[in-house]
Amino acid sequence: MQAVHEFLTGLQARIVAALEAADGGRFRTDAWQRTEGGGGITRILEEGAVFERAGVSVSRVQGAALPPSATASRPQLAGRPYDAMGLSLVLHPRNPYCPTVHMNVRFFSAGDAWWFGGGMDLTPYYGFAEDARHFHTTCRDALAASGAEYYPRYKRWCDEYFRLRHRGEPRGIGGIFFDDLADQDFDFSFALMRSVGEHFLDAYLPILERRKGLAYGERERGFQAYRRGRYVEFNLVYDRGTLFGLQSGGRTESILMSMPPTAAWRYDWKPQPGSPEEALYKEFLVARDWI
Repeated sequence: MQAVHEFLTGLQARIVAALEAADGGRFRTDAWQRTEGGGGITRILEEGAVFERAGVSVSRVQGAALPPSATASRPQLAGRPYDAMGLSLVLHPRNPYCPTVHMNVRFFSAGDAWWFGGGMDLTPYYGFAEDARHFHTTCRDALAASGAEYYPRYKRWCDEYFRLRHRGEPRGIGGIFFDDLADQDFDFSFALMRSVGEHFLDAYLPILERRKGLAYGERERGFQAYRRGRYVEFNLVYDRGTLFGLQSGGRTESILMSMPPTAAWRYDWKPQPGSPEEALYKEFLVARDWI
């Protein structure tokens, strides 16, 4: 377990360094402790040149009994003490042509049971097919060494998981998502999780570089705020990581760092026919094979 934690803290340092180079700003470091056991380090950048908010957090927490969000699919583990660790990041660029992105890799142990989880997904406000292809191709590459069957399985899982069921729409264009990973042995499963984390910068930074200089105005910012409202809805209603953090008595500021700094809701709004906003719904907010 110590090897997993060391990987997570090292990955956090590498990702933060790369994001600081892309933005030019510096992340604030916020270390915290949890009364029941454990703690973490939250790295946060707000009001940067590129990122309106960027958070990269590593945590390791222990508890006397797994919370309901962690035992829904494994009721036999209810009531067991646990050790949970993970890295979670959400990046909200200011430019509406730059997509929001989320990545998470995590490890749980409870008695003699252990499993990995994680993934990454992209949430564009204005869609570009080349960006979607690049992101999904990198996701596929991250899983290639584990076996050709993993990408289609985890891509489908992501499409199903990051879906606002009350809206009947996906959060974005997906990526990969997995949980309950304990395939073959510890080394195999750890290698898969590690590869996902290590491929994140390759998946996202080229997209950010292509889009961060595009001109935008109030219309684009308004649509970005509207779509960010969907992001908030998903995180507060469905996201397992958010629910686990809140149910386990985690640090609220770090749990909710994923929220966008601004968001908006409009009553029964519809995009103008033929507009780029309508194109997002018709061409990108659909489950499809991007590769």
